[in-house]
Amino acid sequence: MWSFTTIIQKKLKIIAIIPAHLRSIRFPKKIIFPILGLPMIEHVRRRVLISNVFSEVYVATCDKEISKLVKNNNGKVIFTSKKHKNGTSRVAEAIKKIKCTHVVLIQGDEPLILPQHLRLIYNKIKSNPKNLSWNAVGSIEKKEDLNKHSFVKCIVKNQKITKCFRFFNNLSAEDKKEKNIKKILGLIAFKKNFLLKISKKSASKNEKSELIEQMRIIDNNYKISPVLIKPTLPSVNEPNEVKIIKNYIKKYNNQKILLNKILNWKI
Repeated sequence: MWSFTTIIQKKLKIIAIIPAHLRSIRFPKKIIFPILGLPMIEHVRRRVLISNVFSEVYVATCDKEISKLVKNNNGKVIFTSKKHKNGTSRVAEAIKKIKCTHVVLIQGDEPLILPQHLRLIYNKIKSNPKNLSWNAVGSIEKKEDLNKHSFVKCIVKNQKITKCFRFFNNLSAEDKKEKNIKKILGLIAFKKNFLLKISKKSASKNEKSELIEQMRIIDNNYKISPVLIKPTLPSVNEPNEVKIIKNYIKKYNNQKILLNKILNWKI
């Protein structure tokens, strides 16, 4: 006899979507910036494919240049509105056209993401599909990064993300005492129906002030389950960080092997 959980798991359809646009404020056109022989978005998309766990992998974009690039590499594209202010709302529009139970959003500026990280979040969904949302988190390695605006931090309590922020110095005295502070990574998962529901709600005050889309979920009293990723990998928020990515790939053997697979991926 199958358990109720087993029946639910057999009905799961988990897809991956990479939201992408050219109008990055800190680094215009970063999503198609060449890194060691490939545009950044192709590094991400091919790593998602190599993970081999998702029913479908799409790029959601409003830009013809991105669409053409992905299609030329035999990728799947969903064209979306130009009005989106963040990746979450873009993915919410995209999944209206797709049959699925869950969606994993992978930010296109995570060119070092490892297939095992994608498998980890996939398995977290599969093990507890009734959860509403998940977000990958990682350790903060440098104290000065706590006040670095270009990436988001969070407080984790009782196996849920309770607050996201950019500047540690702006936290309340009570929040500053929290020891379990992590870096928010660009790997987010949602139950489809929940994403459609939360995307219809107005942006919360904290979401607007911090420019952090996860705060809409938290401010509406829904749970984001943290998924701890090791190691914490650098992403690309500013032009100077491309060099960090290149040096990281050259330094670590697993990244070199993965790069070779990506470059030789049969399209």
